[in-house]
Amino acid sequence: MNFKKLTMIAVLAASQTALVLPAGAETAVQVQQNAGTVQGVDNAAASAVTNNITSSTTNTGNSSNSGAASTNGTTGTAGTSSTTGTTGNAGGTNGTTGMESGTSTTTTTSGQDSTGSGTAGTTGNTSNTGQGAVQNGGTTDGTSTSGQTDGSTGNTNDGGQAADGQNTGTQGNEGQSEGTAGGTTTTTDPQGITATGSTTTGQAGQLILMMNSNKMYQDGKLYLAGQPMAVKNGVSYVAIRAMVERVGLKLTYDAKTKETIIIKDNNELRFKTNSSSYRVNGVAKPMKGPAYQYKNTFMVPLTSITQALGIPYTVDQPGKRVILNLSTKPVATFSVGPTEIFAGETTVNYISQATSPSGLPIIDERWEGKEDIFQEPGLHTVTHYVQDSSGQWSDPYSITVNVLKPNEPPVASFTTDKEQYKMGELITITDQSTDDEDAIVSREWLNDRKAFFQPGPQTIRLKVTDKHGAISEFQKTVVITNETLYTEDEFNKLFTPVGDKFTFNGGSVPSWKTATFTTTSDPATLIRSNSPETVYSEGLLYQETALGSTRFMLHHVNATNKNMQVYVIATNTMLDMSSTINIQNFGMGGPSPYATGHGRASVMRYFDSMTSGSGRQDITLAPGESKVIMTNINNIKMKPGEGISVLADAFSNYPVKYSVIMLDATKDPLQSLPFLPALDRDVHNRGTYPNSVVNMSTDEVLGSTETRIVLGDNNIDPNLKGLDGIYGTEASNAGNFGVLYKIKLNHVAPNTLITLNPRGGVYNGIFLVNGQQVQAANNTQDVNAPNETSVLYRTGNYEQSVEIWYTAAPGSNLPINLLLMPMPQMKQ
Repeated sequence: MNFKKLTMIAVLAASQTALVLPAGAETAVQVQQNAGTVQGVDNAAASAVTNNITSSTTNTGNSSNSGAASTNGTTGTAGTSSTTGTTGNAGGTNGTTGMESGTSTTTTTSGQDSTGSGTAGTTGNTSNTGQGAVQNGGTTDGTSTSGQTDGSTGNTNDGGQAADGQNTGTQGNEGQSEGTAGGTTTTTDPQGITATGSTTTGQAGQLILMMNSNKMYQDGKLYLAGQPMAVKNGVSYVAIRAMVERVGLKLTYDAKTKETIIIKDNNELRFKTNSSSYRVNGVAKPMKGPAYQYKNTFMVPLTSITQALGIPYTVDQPGKRVILNLSTKPVATFSVGPTEIFAGETTVNYISQATSPSGLPIIDERWEGKEDIFQEPGLHTVTHYVQDSSGQWSDPYSITVNVLKPNEPPVASFTTDKEQYKMGELITITDQSTDDEDAIVSREWLNDRKAFFQPGPQTIRLKVTDKHGAISEFQKTVVITNETLYTEDEFNKLFTPVGDKFTFNGGSVPSWKTATFTTTSDPATLIRSNSPETVYSEGLLYQETALGSTRFMLHHVNATNKNMQVYVIATNTMLDMSSTINIQNFGMGGPSPYATGHGRASVMRYFDSMTSGSGRQDITLAPGESKVIMTNINNIKMKPGEGISVLADAFSNYPVKYSVIMLDATKDPLQSLPFLPALDRDVHNRGTYPNSVVNMSTDEVLGSTETRIVLGDNNIDPNLKGLDGIYGTEASNAGNFGVLYKIKLNHVAPNTLITLNPRGGVYNGIFLVNGQQVQAANNTQDVNAPNETSVLYRTGNYEQSVEIWYTAAPGSNLPINLLLMPMPQMKQ
């Protein structure tokens, strides 16, 4: 056989070993870094990709070609390559007769010639799965690592870019398309391999993104994104699917909202094309720039997706890399309880909250410094480690536990200013109880009267409790002699604290002198919505149109079987003018099942608002517009059996229609208003009353004799007259609830006691006395008619003027009397 024929046979044999590299999504081609030989194959062509190939070879001769190696679709390493025979001179291959199978391995060299001669053998056949053909010049045809997917047919062309889409491509010789939209193709990158075979693709637990490239490296493998990292308007963008898949998460798509969804750690992240924000569990988070679609690839800002997924990263500018740190270690967090731990007493609870970013189970743990009960007070460090099923241990996680000294119980103690007292003599008790943490939460007194009116020993007791429940008790006995200093009535008038009540002979009060006043009124319209007081269905409670100064008094109870809300709706009746409402003062009590309690609270908060200005608000209504006002009323739902009380002052520059409604808490008040029925009144009162600010003044000297001021009796203090705003019938304001009284006593005698005495039943309210709030009575106690009275004020040794502001507390009973009486002389 002549030399020319041998050469042709050698070339044909070499063509059977052409390399084909599948570019399937998520299919890794492992890098083999062993130097080796290709028997009968052009090494320049083979050097494009490092791979192991098993072939069947017969009588393979030597082959030595020089040229630039290239593979269509993949750039090879330029240089001169030669085969090395197994025997004979370097560069030659001694052939073997017959069909044999063997393994050939490619290696790359750079810029070196390797020549030699060997004994030519008979050329056999070489089989290879690549089905390519080696051509002269070192070019291997038929390898496609990342072909371009034809969107309609799924065909893959050499040298192109894999596109997003659910297409299955056909390789140019065994190639395949990117399988999932935006996914990644895994291959081996020849540019990531040095002449010695070492990689520059990052460390374990890192994901490397190459700038201006679609290449990504993870754990020594190359992955190809749907599109290269791109910069748009100064913002770096990446293909979201490729990156998320590398993190180990999955994407879904919501066709209705047109959003791409990522689920991570029970959090739902949603991204949308052309949006500059993404949502985490429905809450919008800003992005550096808008997401966009490019050639069917969804691109998002790099910093936004790393922030959304909680991935730290660094930028390697010289290497043109962005390095994402994907921690795979388990995390050994834990918590300790209870919040207060006492040495030698408290059993400590350790609650492990260990997690694995990889989702692997935690199989082992180790503790340092852990004790179920710490015996010594001070700071103790507890450290926890966990191990996942892959064998990785977490970094240590430590908590410093502050172990407190064992709780010391409080010490109850008090003193009295004397050991022995006369009957009716003031006993001054000084509480001297202590606690090492200053944490006494309750004091319970027994027999701690301010005076005794029977002779003999009297034991006073005190029990205190700290926040840990530890208790201490103390008692002391004082002696009461047979001598009397004050009678009980005298003592109460002199020493009962302001806001406290005492018992007296209330039956004599109607015979007391009645003070006379000069009375005027201010033109303020009162809207009283108090009927039906007990409401059994939703509906219109009251409605009235008012202009200028307007007062509101609301008092209603939810008697339905569902949650309800009360609304005040203001409607501008002018069709060509805007109206302004100024809310000046506002006080609300409830919702609560206790009528006297929420009635009292409404008066207290109304006076608070008056002095602080906290209730002020301006509301503008367009012509014909309706708005819910005084929105504090409907901030809290009224449960069945609960009631509310409201007192307020407002001013409008044009007529405004006010509607008070009770409505199912799930319904819209403005939409429901036109359809609500007007509810019938009950035995209680509703109406619109003019002149609802009453000014009472007297120049009479009061207090030198027993005198009373009568309020709300419809006799001495007649009811205001008005109209029912729904029926248009006459109405009488029983008790004058909602009226603001400003009572000015210009001359109050020295040493005068002023008290409240209910005459119609239980009363619990607030007064402003010389600008100071006074409760009747303290500690939310009710004052009962007719034999209890609550102290409001005492004058000193000189005549004084006293001004009392009063509005009846909703839920209480009228009439009431204000009593002025001389106090007894002080004794030594």
